[in-house]
Amino acid sequence: METIFSSHSCFPLLNPTPKTPSPRPLHPLPLQPRSIAHLSTKPTCSNLQKQPPQRLKTPSFAIPTFWFSNIHHGAAALALSLALNFSPISPTGIAAASEFDVLSEGPPKDSYVVDDAGVLSRVTKSDLKRLLSDLESRKNFRINFITVRKLTSKADAFEYADQVLERWYPTVEEGDNKGIVVLVTSQKEGAVTGGPSFVKAVGESILDATVSENLPVLATDEKYNEAVVSSAKRLVAAIDGLPDPGGPKLKENKRESNFKSKEETEEKRGQFSLVVGGLLVIAFVVPMVQYYAYVSRK
Repeated sequence: METIFSSHSCFPLLNPTPKTPSPRPLHPLPLQPRSIAHLSTKPTCSNLQKQPPQRLKTPSFAIPTFWFSNIHHGAAALALSLALNFSPISPTGIAAASEFDVLSEGPPKDSYVVDDAGVLSRVTKSDLKRLLSDLESRKNFRINFITVRKLTSKADAFEYADQVLERWYPTVEEGDNKGIVVLVTSQKEGAVTGGPSFVKAVGESILDATVSENLPVLATDEKYNEAVVSSAKRLVAAIDGLPDPGGPKLKENKRESNFKSKEETEEKRGQFSLVVGGLLVIAFVVPMVQYYAYVSRK
């Protein structure tokens, strides 16, 4: 054991003077038990010499793995953000759900307005409740007003109004004296429908005038409160047999022409000719006068 772990065998650099080893008998390695300890010491020395290269290789593989992991998570977050921001399903789903909620909830119990578009004020709702509740108590006619932003299930407001009437009042007896007024804010249009007794009491002319005057004209100017209140007053007056209060008229935007008339053109042309002629005279005469004065001085 002393010869194996001596300084001469493990650290030959410390002893520069070589010594001749004593002759030893050669035996196969498996038959010498001391060779096992001798072999175990050599890897120890060799491992100390090979550790620095292994430490240098470790960071080279750790850095790319770290960066690739960050790039992978960043790409996933970017894809999720784009999907949420640019997905076309969300707005349509919200509009469609709001439209069908009006159908499923049924007629309002404590009021006469379903303001799904959110464009009516409290004052308007209060005025409608007072006006329409008085009509229902006197004439037994009930009118419900509905505002929606956009229609997706039906082509126009008339089809949607008929659908609401059939859903809220399934039988003819229930919907006989009921009226439905629909205002679509995005399309600037409206519709009025109702049961047989309601249509007869109001009259076809008033129904058509309300749909063509009160609702679309005022909705175009985004005067939704006035459109609803004026329509309600016009329908109530027709049921009570009072004179028609009328509705707003469509304003015709007359565009003024930018072209001048013949008389204006000739007048302007004469003035322009005088100005141009005067400038030409000044441009030619003044230099000649100055030149003549300059020459006469010499």
